[in-house]
Amino acid sequence: MSEQAMRVFTAAFKESVVRRLEAGEALAAVSKELGIARKLLYDWRWAWKRDGAAGLNRRRGPKPGKKRLLAMGRPPDTPPAGGVAAAGSAPVLAEELARARERIGELERKIGRQALDLDFFHKALQLAGALGASLPASGAKGSTRSSKE
Repeated sequence: MSEQAMRVFTAAFKESVVRRLEAGEALAAVSKELGIARKLLYDWRWAWKRDGAAGLNRRRGPKPGKKRLLAMGRPPDTPPAGGVAAAGSAPVLAEELARARERIGELERKIGRQALDLDFFHKALQLAGALGASLPASGAKGSTRSSKE
């Protein structure tokens, strides 16, 4: 990596830059003028469009994705402690949970049926192997060549 110190930008600075971009200034020109990578400006603009000014004040590092939320003991669609849930999200989550439990039940029953089938065929193969050893070879005697000679 380069030996330059990482620059830290305030949310107010990021907001002013994004407002310039939204006003129609060319992203490449703003990037060159401020000495900021174009990708960073694209990220700021995307965060602004998605979350407004709050999107520009994010912390560095991994964001709380599904795996991280599950590790924290929280389903991915629930808000953090003290957060505000979206209106009507509780009934949606309850319906989704009921459908998931129903599907799990179906799959468990299917696995049970498949285990029974496997056990049946395993025993059938064992019996066929035991019977095959006691049966005589085919009833044909002699050569398999044609009789026209």
